Amino acid sequence: RARTRELLMRDGVTMLDPATTYVDADVTIGPDTVVSPGVHILGPSRIGANCTIGPNAYIENSYLADGCAVQVGAVVRDSKAGPGCSLGPYCHIRDQSQLGEGARIGSYTEVVRSVIGARSRALHFSYLGDATLGEDVNIGAGAITCNFDGRLKHPTVIESGAFVGSDVVLVAPVRIGEGAYIAAGSVITSDVPAGALAVARERQAVRPDWARRRFGDRGRHNP
Repeated sequence: RARTRELLMRDGVTMLDPATTYVDADVTIGPDTVVSPGVHILGPSRIGANCTIGPNAYIENSYLADGCAVQVGAVVRDSKAGPGCSLGPYCHIRDQSQLGEGARIGSYTEVVRSVIGARSRALHFSYLGDATLGEDVNIGAGAITCNFDGRLKHPTVIESGAFVGSDVVLVAPVRIGEGAYIAAGSVITSDVPAGALAVARERQAVRPDWARRRFGDRGRHNP
């Protein structure tokens, strides 16, 4: 491992703490890439030039193109990321997933057997399983694809320019058309046409003074 690290650094890779950086012998890394402490890069992985690999990232049998930014704690296994992708912190990309140029996968998001189009983004606490996203798709915080019915996995297709709001549940198989909008909190079980707005949630009801009549001015937490 020491010889591998030395050869990579001679070829222009910066390792901030070589002693805590673990790189297999068949890994290739492009010049001007910076690797932080605690990183594991395993198997026949290929990292492009001008990338940044943040602390404690784990990359196995994967390809990252030039200019990718892998942030702290990100895990990438058996997958590919195009140029300029941003991954993490603490995301999980696995099982033959593919990310297009400039895609952004953020905090605690998991991507499984999915294709993410160029510049599409899922930045917060989402799950994308067996999904195909077009370009410039927005996945809101907490949105998920329900790809497993208890026996079989099913696909979700989200076409280019679609906007999926926070806490949306997409029950596969389902297709979201180009440029469609899905309102936050919706559970979508049927296809949504291109350019449409889909809302699938109960209408909010407000009962004035209900709490005051029930609990009085003291409030329910102060009996």
